[in-house]
Amino acid sequence: MLEFIPAEQLKKYFEVFGHFYSVDLKSGEKIDCRSVLEIVSSQRKPSDIGLLLDDSPDAIFIMMNPGSSRPLVEVNNFISEGLINQLEVSLVPTKPDTTQYQVMRVMHYCGWHHVRVLNISDMRDPKSGSFVERYNDIENRTGFSAHSLFADNRSVELRRKLNKKPEAPIVCAWGVSSDLDPLIERCLSKVASSFELTGLMKPSTENKYFHPLPTLQKDKEQWVTNLVTHISA
Repeated sequence: MLEFIPAEQLKKYFEVFGHFYSVDLKSGEKIDCRSVLEIVSSQRKPSDIGLLLDDSPDAIFIMMNPGSSRPLVEVNNFISEGLINQLEVSLVPTKPDTTQYQVMRVMHYCGWHHVRVLNISDMRDPKSGSFVERYNDIENRTGFSAHSLFADNRSVELRRKLNKKPEAPIVCAWGVSSDLDPLIERCLSKVASSFELTGLMKPSTENKYFHPLPTLQKDKEQWVTNLVTHISA
């Protein structure tokens, strides 16, 4: 088992930047979102963090949704539902959550300096059960599906965000809930034919990859060790 590096130590090695925005729906509702997260070594951080999105990361992780990470500065990025395909990215310093510390641990052991995190939905919600209810409700009631980067009308943005080093893995880690099947299938329809995907797949499944943050501490430690071993192999 690899040493489980404390979060306080990881903060010295890595910095986190995200793009936060809100969508104004035709129904009058507002959805708070995050479209991308860039985790970068403090030693390799460019002087202009806006350059990170055009950099080629060492790996791309695709997870469920942004969880509880939040911007460290005030952000007022609003876009209407009909203009979502014109979404412009502006990165700001971001407070990481416990899931992102798991990614940093993998980065440390794999020698990576830059990882990009995408999600099968941009909707910010720290509770997975609440998130599932919300995305289902919004899609069923309003027809708005572009909270997902993998929606048809965000294809240009997706291509830019999938830019990576040729050997960089795309690591799937969105969890094993069948409630996510529509979002998982939407994602796979955009990337599975063009990229080789990896991750810790649940046995006897074809598209369920274990999330970085299982409930028990020993399982969190095991996830890091297993993924580093899997990638190294």
